[in-house]
Amino acid sequence: QVQLVESGGDSAQAGGALRLSCAASGITTSSTYMAWFRQAPGEEREGVASISPDGDIQYARSVKDRFTIYTNHPRNTLYLNMRALKPDDTAMYYCAAESRKWWSPLDLDYKYWGQGTQVTVSS
Repeated sequence: QVQLVESGGDSAQAGGALRLSCAASGITTSSTYMAWFRQAPGEEREGVASISPDGDIQYARSVKDRFTIYTNHPRNTLYLNMRALKPDDTAMYYCAAESRKWWSPLDLDYKYWGQGTQVTVSS
């Protein structure tokens, strides 16, 4: 049974930083596409960052140069370092694994999803 458990969501001031974690079980982070998505109230879920088994990374334009996605394979954990936070980054952040569209890894078509962790950024 695959489980993805996110943590690290919190409230932060604009300009601050947070690190999100996604502990995976039932799958191996080194052998599958993984990604972070977010969904703000009233908005559609959107891709934030993805990482391939080979380490290829993609970022949404809105977070490029501020967010960093990486994996710790021995810990089977996915991370998202977020800095220079903006109020627009406020959302529920979700971890996802095993893309069905590996050619478009920020697409929503992932097989496994976590429950989410809330990030709130105030100005």
